[in-house]
Amino acid sequence: MRKSILFVALAIAFACKDKSKETKEEVEEKVTEMAEQKESEWITLFDGTGFDGWHMYNGGGVTEPWKLEDGAMVFYPPEERPEGANYNLVTDEEFTDFVLTMDWKIAEGGNSGFFWGVKEGEKYGQPYLTGPEIQVLDDERHPDAQNGEDRLAGSLYDIIPPSENVVKPAGEWNSVELMINHKTNQGHVVLNGTKIVEFPVQGPEWDELVANSKFADWEDFAAFKTGKIGLQDHGDVVAYRNIKIKEL
Repeated sequence: MRKSILFVALAIAFACKDKSKETKEEVEEKVTEMAEQKESEWITLFDGTGFDGWHMYNGGGVTEPWKLEDGAMVFYPPEERPEGANYNLVTDEEFTDFVLTMDWKIAEGGNSGFFWGVKEGEKYGQPYLTGPEIQVLDDERHPDAQNGEDRLAGSLYDIIPPSENVVKPAGEWNSVELMINHKTNQGHVVLNGTKIVEFPVQGPEWDELVANSKFADWEDFAAFKTGKIGLQDHGDVVAYRNIKIKEL
């Protein structure tokens, strides 16, 4: 009788062990699938091989003074610029809620930036008339850095300064993440692995931030939840690479 009981106990133990092993394998498989699915949600906006998915703001296809170099798009300001000409770039597609990541590198003494919520049209001559900007700057040399902390690299330009100085020197690559989420009313900037800016993206708190900035009387500034991503021509050499976006 004792042998029979022992046999049954061993059988149950082995069955439980096999079931536990199978469950673990299933969990690992699900985790892998979720990781692959999460990665597949990212859309490559620029892979270093061409300007597909981008165009000149209020214009046609991307041409000089933008060039492809070592997997990056690089802006070289023209020696002669026709009156009123600008060479800002924008995406073909529009986005509302997203996480945007990219690397940027600014030349010594340089100034640039990138925008979200950008609209095109005859009434808009520049992306910054509609799209808020994340500052790209040589903090050490460009005079705009002396105009307030909300002009420093990584800032929500003229609205919120970075909480920490984590920018790398001119000529070195910086990695940045911008999140815009109207569902949760949250936005943030992560520069070189450190969250340096947080802000609401709509509502009374956002309105107050804009009211206390240079954009207070700009009719269509930040007026569009859905818009294009833009890269700024500010007349200085700047490079961007590894541009990806994930819609939320």
